[in-house]
Amino acid sequence: MAFSASISSRVLQSSAALAHHNRTKISRPPSQCRSFSPLPPVSFPSKRIAFGQQRKRESSNSHILASVTDISVEKSMEEFQLPEGDLWSVHKFGGTCVGSSERIKNVAEIIIKDDTERKLVVVSAMSKVTDMMYDLIFKAQSRDDSYVSAVDAVFEKHRSTAHDLLDGDELAGFLSRLHDDIHNLKAMLRAINIAGHATESFSDFVVGHGELWTAQLLAAVVRKNGMDCQWMDTRDVLIVNPTSSNQVDPDFLESEKKLKKWYSQNPSKTVIATGFIASTPDNIPTTLKRDGSDFSAAIMGALLRARQVTIWTDVDGVYSADPRKVSEAVILRTLSYQEAWEMSYFGANVLHPRTIIPVMRYDIPIVIRNIFNLSAPGTMICRPFVCENEDDQIVDTPVKGFATIDNLALVNVEGTGMAGVPGTANAIFGAVKDVGANVIMISQASSEHSVCFAVPEKEVKAVAEALQSRFREALNAGRLSQVAIIPNCSILATVGQKMASTPGVSATLFNALAKANINVRAIAQGCSEYNITVVVKREDCIRALRAVHSRFYLSRTTIAMGIIGPGLIGGTLLDQLRDQAAVLKEEFNIDLRVMGITGSRNMLLSDSGIDLLRWRELLKEKGEVADLNKFTQHVHGNHFFPNTALVDCTADSHVASCYRDWLCKGIHVITPNKKANSGPLDQYLKLRALQRKSYTHYFYEATVGAGLPIISTLRGLLETGDKILRIEGIFSGTLSYLFNNFIGTRSFSEVVAEAKEAGYTEPDPRDDLSGTDVARKVIILARESGLKLELSDLPVHSLVPEPLRACASAEEFMKQLPQFDQELSKERQEAEDAGEVLRYVGVVDAVNRKGMVQLRRYKKDHPFAQLSGSDNIIAFTTTRYKEQPLIVRGPGAGAQVTAGGIFSDILRLASYLGAPS
Repeated sequence: MAFSASISSRVLQSSAALAHHNRTKISRPPSQCRSFSPLPPVSFPSKRIAFGQQRKRESSNSHILASVTDISVEKSMEEFQLPEGDLWSVHKFGGTCVGSSERIKNVAEIIIKDDTERKLVVVSAMSKVTDMMYDLIFKAQSRDDSYVSAVDAVFEKHRSTAHDLLDGDELAGFLSRLHDDIHNLKAMLRAINIAGHATESFSDFVVGHGELWTAQLLAAVVRKNGMDCQWMDTRDVLIVNPTSSNQVDPDFLESEKKLKKWYSQNPSKTVIATGFIASTPDNIPTTLKRDGSDFSAAIMGALLRARQVTIWTDVDGVYSADPRKVSEAVILRTLSYQEAWEMSYFGANVLHPRTIIPVMRYDIPIVIRNIFNLSAPGTMICRPFVCENEDDQIVDTPVKGFATIDNLALVNVEGTGMAGVPGTANAIFGAVKDVGANVIMISQASSEHSVCFAVPEKEVKAVAEALQSRFREALNAGRLSQVAIIPNCSILATVGQKMASTPGVSATLFNALAKANINVRAIAQGCSEYNITVVVKREDCIRALRAVHSRFYLSRTTIAMGIIGPGLIGGTLLDQLRDQAAVLKEEFNIDLRVMGITGSRNMLLSDSGIDLLRWRELLKEKGEVADLNKFTQHVHGNHFFPNTALVDCTADSHVASCYRDWLCKGIHVITPNKKANSGPLDQYLKLRALQRKSYTHYFYEATVGAGLPIISTLRGLLETGDKILRIEGIFSGTLSYLFNNFIGTRSFSEVVAEAKEAGYTEPDPRDDLSGTDVARKVIILARESGLKLELSDLPVHSLVPEPLRACASAEEFMKQLPQFDQELSKERQEAEDAGEVLRYVGVVDAVNRKGMVQLRRYKKDHPFAQLSGSDNIIAFTTTRYKEQPLIVRGPGAGAQVTAGGIFSDILRLASYLGAPS
């Protein structure tokens, strides 16, 4: 046992020397690398042989000899001198982006389509591979023999990926090197297993293999597509100095020399480089720690003086706020370096601050883009004057975004003895440092009477004990009155470079918090004025975030729209959009672009927006055969407009069935079509669940009350904590007209004929008289109230006589309807004799969890009895409005009011996307 331990100790102690040896003797194949007997051969290959060619190497004791026919080294170096500047673009693809063979192909396609003259691509290990490598080390040093099978799993993952991507010599070469690496890894892990521990350099070397394999695979795929491409082991280029804070500092001068030397030996217009890994000045493998691949890309961008560094990820960019907390959050098109720095500190999904430093030095912009949504333009991080050069993207608001940190506690140290006493703050934060706690925010009263600061809640107990111990004497003497802990806190940070010297930002912020009834517990603002930080109760955090987010205009709002169904309602909406477009642009900074109009037969498409002054004639002259899939792809596929909305003005079930797919694609949906929300319950629930968890919006106010605010009123009641007891109303303008005029000696068939002649009914009046339309509205309101009802659950009183339901035509129906007047006339007379009127109503009985559609009688002083024309009326009985129901009344039908309701939803969408409210 002592013998084995001695050998393993020698292996671990010599890991640095071995790594250095292999980095200087790299011309040897892996099988000839130094090994320790009796253990299996252990090699530390720091660089792989490029696919399809032997890469030139030099050893520590070798000399380059030139014959009279050779080109001199100086001339060769000159010929392959590393170009710098705008010729280069740098891309970084994280583990998710290269997580499978299919995704590696997608990455290769992006690289190939990039028309930059020279490209350097930084890649991470395949998804979860780095975790697998760390797990290998953990198992080995825990003497868990399952590390052997875990290594085999790593091998199989890359072997199968290689078979999917490569063939021929490329495949054979990669698999040969993969076998060698796995063999060496097993030997190293066996040494760790014997010793029971691993040095940091040993661990860093092991975990870096994932990047090596990904870089080789991707380079081979790019070459397979006909591009000249080399792969780079960045341990041969990036030199970093480890610090005491679990970070590293790049040595830019030495790294630049190494990069030039590497390029002189491996000239190529496309380079695939490993992320995350680097070397120390002693040529010992190391890593770049947290967000290492992003850091690698930034360093390489700085070394090349690249024109841009693109970080590819799985989100569309940086949001103005966490979209899981604020559904109205928008993607920020631009951020300054300082803004990104501030937002990342407060937990926003932005780059780590150290990633920004290398590119900031040379004013190189960083763009964050979504590899799974190439149409999204992403977020650019750059100098403010660069960010604002594009007129279309100038952001007038001084605030760019908001970020929050939860699970914090405030520590408040106060006492009169603190005033004017030097060193008090030093003593406080020295005690905090001694327990290793992280101070998130500091606030001190100008009177020096108190100092408060925020720390993670899990660290507050240790902080409190340290402060109590450090200031025990002062507390006992009364110089300090207390060390108070305020738990359950959250931080809300408001960030924007234009906040500096802009009056009124704080006023707007705190006014928004006050109106939302949010109590602020602490405030901090640096003299740079880039950030205002407030501490609030944890339970108030999301409400506070939404309140302040809604008060600041975050971006110019442009929406690409497609209008489906240019009939009476759709055509009226298009005319309303035409008449209001200029006002919306000039006064509200909202640009609504209609990119397509489609009916059931023809459609009209435009790349820049249809001229709404001539849309009818353009649809006739330039219309093409309608194709809903092509229409959707055209409206959503325009890369210049990140916001897309489809407006369904039909009553078509097939169109409604597409809503879920559209929402999945990030397309906002606005509609008066009732079919989706009153269709099968399971489909409705899936649609609403998708709506809630996605960042797209689905508005349908006009499905129930045309232009009346029925849905929004109901939501307002529910969201403020009210409870619905009953919703009762006259939901049909047609049926409202019929029973408002079914008086005196007039027959029902006579009134129906009059309404049909005036255009109040559908072409076939049975569509109105059946009560199905009212039933759909009742179902929608019932579901909005939380009832899980199907349309078939509703008893519906049909006004179509049973014998006439099968009539072949509307004309035949109207001809025979007078034969059935007697029954309704009798009901009317009975109601009149009792001082009542007949009304056709829909009811949601939330208490008994049911709904119904029926013909009911009401006293003549009842609000339902006092309607005129085709007005609708809806009464909400709730716990707040129990004695006197809340009533919404007005025109509930007609093209103008229905189109107006749809238009209102469009503007609500614009408001959610960042337009001023």
